[in-house]
Amino acid sequence: MKAAGAVLLMHYSETAFMGFTDVIRNLGKIRSLMLQCRKHIMQFRPDALILIDYPGFNLRMAEFAKKEKIPVFYYISPKLWAWNESRVKKIRKYVDKMYIIFPFEVDFYRKHNFKADYYGNPLMDEMEKKMIASNDKEALRQSLRLEEKPVISILAGSRKSEIVQILPKMLEVIPYFKEYQFVIAGVENISDDLYNKITGNANVRLIKGKTYELLQISEAALVASGTATLETALFNVPQVVCYRGDFISMVIAWAVIRVRYISLVNLILNGEVVRELIQNTLNRENLIKELEAILPGGSRREKVLEAYCQLKHKLGKAGASSRIAGDMVKTLSGTGKQ
Repeated sequence: MKAAGAVLLMHYSETAFMGFTDVIRNLGKIRSLMLQCRKHIMQFRPDALILIDYPGFNLRMAEFAKKEKIPVFYYISPKLWAWNESRVKKIRKYVDKMYIIFPFEVDFYRKHNFKADYYGNPLMDEMEKKMIASNDKEALRQSLRLEEKPVISILAGSRKSEIVQILPKMLEVIPYFKEYQFVIAGVENISDDLYNKITGNANVRLIKGKTYELLQISEAALVASGTATLETALFNVPQVVCYRGDFISMVIAWAVIRVRYISLVNLILNGEVVRELIQNTLNRENLIKELEAILPGGSRREKVLEAYCQLKHKLGKAGASSRIAGDMVKTLSGTGKQ
């Protein structure tokens, strides 16, 4: 958004708290930022408020905007189908239009008597921009200064709390795959110090801000649950999905989560296409076993790649964001807004 010309009041990373305990510890900061946003909305008086995911914060903003008679568009639905379906009542009450990015969400909202619009998934646009030809992959490898060995990427998440929980477990498999080189696809908002503290003397590279480039030259990946699972699939990289949280957060999550899978790949395809290792099952033995199965010559590799083709078909063509923006403009024009 910043690259497109948006002026940022704050960066989302300031409120990217993960897990119930992390949120509770930061309630004061969240309240302060919420007041700041409300003040800015009143000063700016926008023609519409566009919300993106993040329900705990954004649904409160939606309620505020609705009272101020500001149209509310929600792009990328909160994962209400996973837990806390009761929030649909707030969506119906405070949101004028909901734009979803997963096809199965159409039926979810229909079940709750609310029309949601599906125009495709914006990740398809990013894939199209970043995808390179097969014969350019060696040049890409050289530009990243990697060895000749085949690559296994590690995508350990974008939040400090999940990286601390998940990355150490991922690193345990490195000594068992000496014919491969492991590379962490780091994110810019996490300090090198944190990564280095966790990796220690492990034989692994850290490369920041090059996730898509790394995926295109990877034979397989270890991926923290989240959008990265879908990105990995769209680049045709077989993966093992990993998740681990603090004890209190996980106990609460097990009590309230209502879906069979945690990865978007499995949710969209409605079956366990990629293996999911969660909490206690995220251990060295299981990681080694599942990684071996998806590497070249592995027992599950071809099955996973075939399923990825079905996934792309379900998600549709690129251009979702442009189609959604067009519909927003059309809707505002219809209400007299310009």
